[in-house]
Amino acid sequence: MKYSLLAIICAFLVSCSSGPEKDFSLINEIQITDYIKTNKLEATKCESGLYYTVDEAGEGAQPTSASTVQVAYKGYYLNGEVFDESSERGISFPLKGVIRGWTEGITYFKEGGKGTLLVPAHLGYGNYDTRGIPGGSVLIFDVHLISVKK
Repeated sequence: MKYSLLAIICAFLVSCSSGPEKDFSLINEIQITDYIKTNKLEATKCESGLYYTVDEAGEGAQPTSASTVQVAYKGYYLNGEVFDESSERGISFPLKGVIRGWTEGITYFKEGGKGTLLVPAHLGYGNYDTRGIPGGSVLIFDVHLISVKK
């Protein structure tokens, strides 16, 4: 009886689950490539699925994923709605402590460099709503790498 009840409870919990987690990779890829085409951007695609543009290459040090950097940025959705923005002085943080799209993307710039990161959900905040950002969202960041502190 004890095991039958446990089996029934387990079956109930499994049947009430929300099903398999949604994979936004293909959806995000289409959204990003459409955005690039519509905005006539020349973007580079990385193996991870991250896209980036370099508007100004910069001339200083180039960070690694272990660096601490100072970056001025504006973050927005595909529709242009801004969800976060730093001051022109930027903010300082270790690249190991941010979303994967930043940890990878900022390393493509040198000090003084400016450009845009187009971050699919799997390199951003994933499939679930986080800090007001809807799950599955493509995030776009205009970035200015001010300094690198190795």
